Amino acid sequence: MTNPVLVEVMRGALVESRHRGAVAVIDADGRTMFEIGDVDRPVFPRSAIKAIQALPLVESGAADACGFDDRDLALACASHSGEAAHAERAAAMLARAGLDEDALECGSHWPLGEQATLDLARAGQTPSALHNNCSGKHAGFLCVCCHGGTAHRGYSGYDHPMQRELRAVMEQVTGAVHDRDNAAVDGCSIPTHAVPLRALAFGFARMATGAGLAPRRAEAAKRLLGACMAEPFFMSGSARIDERLMAAAAGRIFCKTGAEGVYCAAIPELGLGVALKCDDGATRASETMLAAMLAKLLAAGDPLATTLRDMARPPVVSRRGIRVGEIRATEGLA
Repeated sequence: MTNPVLVEVMRGALVESRHRGAVAVIDADGRTMFEIGDVDRPVFPRSAIKAIQALPLVESGAADACGFDDRDLALACASHSGEAAHAERAAAMLARAGLDEDALECGSHWPLGEQATLDLARAGQTPSALHNNCSGKHAGFLCVCCHGGTAHRGYSGYDHPMQRELRAVMEQVTGAVHDRDNAAVDGCSIPTHAVPLRALAFGFARMATGAGLAPRRAEAAKRLLGACMAEPFFMSGSARIDERLMAAAAGRIFCKTGAEGVYCAAIPELGLGVALKCDDGATRASETMLAAMLAKLLAAGDPLATTLRDMARPPVVSRRGIRVGEIRATEGLA
């Protein structure tokens, strides 16, 4: 099945580029509310599922034992920009478990945030693992290990108890099998599993409503999504779309980007989960797909829907900042 074109990039009055993709919107009972494209094709969700992967941090009691607040929990779910506040909080999370950045197994890279990269370079510094966009997630894993008395070395490996627990959590929340047959390695060195968009959307509907989850897990899910919506800067970064969208939604929408054009979202008030994939992995297209889909799901007269429709049509600008076109959703989404 060939996925439809869902996003067009306009230059002037002409379509310059096109992006194909698929979108699934599922409720907490597993019913399909909207779908377009092949939503049963397995995709690697990458970082879009970090909030589900953070469930053991809360369920185990590790978050409370470490005295974590919403900012810490948001960072545990984050693909952050590597700004100073992000790196400092990741270090503080590790310190609560008696560890430092040497315990991180995510590797290092220059910050995702351009200004954060410039600040580091101007200071004559190089990035550490704390600047890795996944350092908060990994700090959370380490806190779970230390709280439970599990040896943390090698926690990123497929057979480590931490990864076994994460697979069990992912299977229970999404209903999709997570085993060696659909496993690969993510950019931060932990396992990632290819599952259908339908399962990912179902999982986030459950996260948003607690339906089908044990009471402790349902409460943990509510707390994690609430933390991200309350502190979007710490689960994203300055001026990035996750931060801007959740700030505009003011507690009504959770969303999380993943690498290679994947996005997951939840609308608690509607009890819906959303998962999408831009086939060519373009972030510019996945962001437009997400904003357009969320606007479509809200009531037409809802002011937030208007804001989201604006976000779904970002401008194409010249090097002088002149608007020369726009990115827009096609009729199937808009």
